[in-house]
Amino acid sequence: MKFAFILDPLAKLKIAKDSSLAIMREAARRGHELFVAEQGGLSLRDGAALLDAAPFAFHDGAEWFKTGASSTQPLTVYDAVLMRKDPPFDTEYIYSTYLLELAQNQGARVLNHPRAIRDWNEKLSVARFPHFAPTFLVTRHISAIREFLRDQGDIVVKPLDGMGGSGVFRLHRADHNIGAILETITHDERRTVMAQRYLPEIKAGDKRILVINGEPVPYALARIPKAGETRGNLAAGGTGIAQPLSERDREIAVEVGKTLKREGLFLVGLDVIGDHLTEINVTSPTGLVEIAAQTDCDPAALFVNALENF
Repeated sequence: MKFAFILDPLAKLKIAKDSSLAIMREAARRGHELFVAEQGGLSLRDGAALLDAAPFAFHDGAEWFKTGASSTQPLTVYDAVLMRKDPPFDTEYIYSTYLLELAQNQGARVLNHPRAIRDWNEKLSVARFPHFAPTFLVTRHISAIREFLRDQGDIVVKPLDGMGGSGVFRLHRADHNIGAILETITHDERRTVMAQRYLPEIKAGDKRILVINGEPVPYALARIPKAGETRGNLAAGGTGIAQPLSERDREIAVEVGKTLKREGLFLVGLDVIGDHLTEINVTSPTGLVEIAAQTDCDPAALFVNALENF
């Protein structure tokens, strides 16, 4: 089979822990042909959605990959096109989903579904499952967030388009920097943000649960915050510890997974703190390498299995 991956620049990927590369290694091991492209390789000409992509192979040595000459072809020449570009989910990202959706309408198989990527904001999507979500507020108004803080006593505020824990603040009623933080995160009430009740269970880890074509991977990656830190994200210095899904984890993943599969969201990372679903990551979820390194479960192999049978 021929798989095209839309990625960030290869030189910027962390070869030892990147989830896209883990999937690509497994696909290559099985003899599938790999092609790589960047977001700018998408185009539309005479009504046809095109992708400028190059053949890719792993290579032993300091230069760990080789690419061939790139060519621009319809996305339909590939058995699957995997959109694995990291956020920010900006205007260019939205344009890419438009082009990918056109390609899909022309017969290409694109994962995750481009329209679903647009529709499922990674923070707001928890509102689709209110019985699993912690108490939260979405607004740009500082007075509303202050009222929410008075009610809850301890909250987390975060932008709707961030990743890796960037721009996340924890606020207490007695914090002396509330005004400055809220002015900063809302861009003086020009940007909508999410406030969630702080969950002290974060100390035991912000669990990343992977869902592949509707089925949960049996292990979660609990990301433990470093000392003095609220965020468990690995990008923020957290430590990842793989652990079997709890009954509550599985309940959340199975129910949410049914909807994800119906929406065409093939690989998703659910973030669960304690018993609560806090985020639904649909752009480029990670954690595959860490789970494989610590358990007898290889999520990349499960992913390629599902892809071969999709």
